[in-house]
Amino acid sequence: MAVDFLVLGGGMAGAAAGYFLAERGRVLILEREAIAGYHATGRSAALYTETYGNAAIRALTVASGRFFRAPPSGFAEAPLLRPRGVLMVAPAGDAARFEAALAAGRRFAPGLRVLAPAEARALCPVLREDWLAHAFLEPEAMDMDVHAIHQGFLRGLRARGGTLLTQAAPRMIARRDGLWQVETAAGSFAAPVLVNAAGAWADEVAAAAGVATVGLRPLRRTALIVAPPTGLAVDAWPMVVDVAESFYLKPESGRLLLSPADETPVPPQDVQPDELDVALAVERVAAATRLEIRRIERKWAGLRTFAPDRTPVLGPDASAPGFVWMAGQGGYGIQTAPAAGAALAALATGEALPAELAALGLAAAQLLPDRLRAGG
Repeated sequence: MAVDFLVLGGGMAGAAAGYFLAERGRVLILEREAIAGYHATGRSAALYTETYGNAAIRALTVASGRFFRAPPSGFAEAPLLRPRGVLMVAPAGDAARFEAALAAGRRFAPGLRVLAPAEARALCPVLREDWLAHAFLEPEAMDMDVHAIHQGFLRGLRARGGTLLTQAAPRMIARRDGLWQVETAAGSFAAPVLVNAAGAWADEVAAAAGVATVGLRPLRRTALIVAPPTGLAVDAWPMVVDVAESFYLKPESGRLLLSPADETPVPPQDVQPDELDVALAVERVAAATRLEIRRIERKWAGLRTFAPDRTPVLGPDASAPGFVWMAGQGGYGIQTAPAAGAALAALATGEALPAELAALGLAAAQLLPDRLRAGG
């Protein structure tokens, strides 16, 4: 079967890439699992925030926010974003880090508000008075409906004539006669353009294709669900994040989601939580709050895959004609998906970056390591 674009990976990155590429030609997404989005996409903390990540990430996030707030007709049946807010907090010893986070955040989120400790505790009353010294609020931060976003991209892909094929892990990848050939248990496929959106497996895909890897690092992130204190309603709380990124907590369907914000390097895999990280989450949250965590209702882990500079690797590889990267989204892959998908589709077909990204100060050169770019 021959198409115009083969996309390896049906998670959020591959789904977004396929959605925008389908405006330009025939697209086939090959997903290794039985269900698309099983790994990182299905295990996200699901928050949209414009104060998270480096300048390239924030530009992609701001541009994606416009899509989320006003998606194309038929993309989703309900709003993709819901109010949440993020409360960034710090103890007295982290004043310098707090000021740096505030300054960086205000570049793209001018609505940030510095709060007195008492104001912060009014929003999250379990914060300890003897721990909390600094706080700012990003009121525009939102919960994301990850499932609706992912399915919206896949539904749009199909409406534009594209196809998703699951249980189609690549067994062989090679370029012959100007086409990328991919053999899977589900059949053999070919296209002039191959998009590597394989998440934690993206370097493995590149190696299998004979393309130099970029040094991606899958990092384990642990999360757990606990009950809130008896009689205390938590649904209106903001997400609370330590500026040192040692923990966060977030309301989740009447419960609380906790994480030690761990980043443990692991090989690509169906990752599971480590008991030490679960214990660290409980310990760190208990140090900053008055929460008494007696029972863990659920725990899991996901992979956040980063390039060495923690910027997504996005665009054509000059050393391998037709091989296009969409990898290394780290913890930002959901909130940047619309803009990253649109950028990928443009760059893969020789177009300039979308004007709104250029207006936000993003250049295509920021999205690829030097050695991958023509003339690099």
